[in-house]
Amino acid sequence: MVLLDLSMPGASGLSGLIALRGIHPAVPLVVVSAHDDPVTIRRALDLGASGFISKSASMEDIRAAVQAVLAGDIAAPAGIELGVERDPEISDLIKRLQALTPQQTRVLGMLAEGLLNKQIAYELGVSEATIKAHVSAILQKLGVDSRTQAVIQLSKIGNDPLQPVG
Repeated sequence: MVLLDLSMPGASGLSGLIALRGIHPAVPLVVVSAHDDPVTIRRALDLGASGFISKSASMEDIRAAVQAVLAGDIAAPAGIELGVERDPEISDLIKRLQALTPQQTRVLGMLAEGLLNKQIAYELGVSEATIKAHVSAILQKLGVDSRTQAVIQLSKIGNDPLQPVG
C-alpha cells in the first residue's frame, strides 16, 4: 500500500497520482491530503486511488480507512458520493486518462514535468522512437494535437496541489 500526500515535493497533485498509478498499477494507493473537498476526493478515486484520508481525520478514521483498503474496499470520508463527477468535460477527460496504459501514464507525467523525449527515453530505459510512439498514442487517446495540449488537459483535473479543484 502507498500513502500519497498530494502536497509532497516531487508529486504534482492529482497528476502525481496518475503517474504513480502508472508505475504501480496493482498497488493499493491511498491519497492523504488537507485538500479534502468533495471534488478533489471524487477525482482522486476516479483516477485510481483506493482511498482518501483527510489530514484532519482521527486516528480511528485513518485506521479504518487503511484496513478497508487492505481488505480490497474503497475508503472515502463519510458523505462522499463515489464515482459521481458532476462536470461532464472532466468526466470524459478522466475516462480518457483511464484509457492510457501504465507506460503511457508514466510518459504523460514526465511530459508534465517538461522532459524531452530523449530525457524520458533515458529515464525509462527505452528508445526515443518508443517514446515518440507513446506520445502519439497519448495525443490520440486524449484527443489533442500537441504535447502542450496534453499537459493542459492533465492540468484540468487538478494537478496543482496548492489549488483546490472545482
